Amino acid sequence: MKLTFYKFQGTGNDFVMIDNRQGIFNKDNTKLVAFLCDRKFGIGADGLILLEDEPGMDFKMVYYNSDGNQSTMCGNGGRCLVAFAAHLNVVEDKATFNAVDGLHYATISDDVVSLQMTDVDEVKIKPNATFLDTGSPHHVQLVANIDDYAVKTEGAKLRYGIYGEKGSNINFVEPTADKVFKVRTYERGVEDETLSCGTGVTAVAIAMHKTGKTADNEIKISAPGGHLKVKFDVVDEKYTNVHLIGPAKFVFKGEIDV
Repeated sequence: MKLTFYKFQGTGNDFVMIDNRQGIFNKDNTKLVAFLCDRKFGIGADGLILLEDEPGMDFKMVYYNSDGNQSTMCGNGGRCLVAFAAHLNVVEDKATFNAVDGLHYATISDDVVSLQMTDVDEVKIKPNATFLDTGSPHHVQLVANIDDYAVKTEGAKLRYGIYGEKGSNINFVEPTADKVFKVRTYERGVEDETLSCGTGVTAVAIAMHKTGKTADNEIKISAPGGHLKVKFDVVDEKYTNVHLIGPAKFVFKGEIDV
């Protein structure tokens, strides 16, 4: 059969999008998902996302890593799904949807999507790093000379060596002179560096605030794929009203034999 798909990207984090409101996609076929995400034999993407109907919501998000397995929340994927829903005229300038980590609210203006992320109740400060869950688990570690840092090698060591089979995403961070934090992320499930990671960028912003690297609650982040912004409130040491803000763009539409 021919499968219609759409390609979207948010700061270089790219996704295959499928309108599954009619239930046409076999959600248990991990090999199919991995094939569609394969950059040599399939379409090529960091992940695949299904847009589905959800009672009382605008839609539901079902997210797969490029290895074919359903995974935890993807921030850039969520922003791209909002742009996809607008592209399909499912929503206009705002959206409410369910994902694996619960309810999300978003607004969209032109190509910029502001996505409300999950609240963060706990930030674990370790001797050389910070660990927190922003819908997905994230290790945040400061490094020097980030542009030359061996992200894939060092990220894999930490992902498996510290966090075991379940793993964690690994974020390396370096502050710049103009109050921007440069970030490079090793993503579990992709098992490589990605150009941007939304939940990772969110984790970095909160970790930098929690550890006193910045007092701002609106933080600019520079990833290899582009620039994002994270805003939040702090209430009784809880990070709430967290928003991930940045571009989400349509790339192309196509059909593929599956």
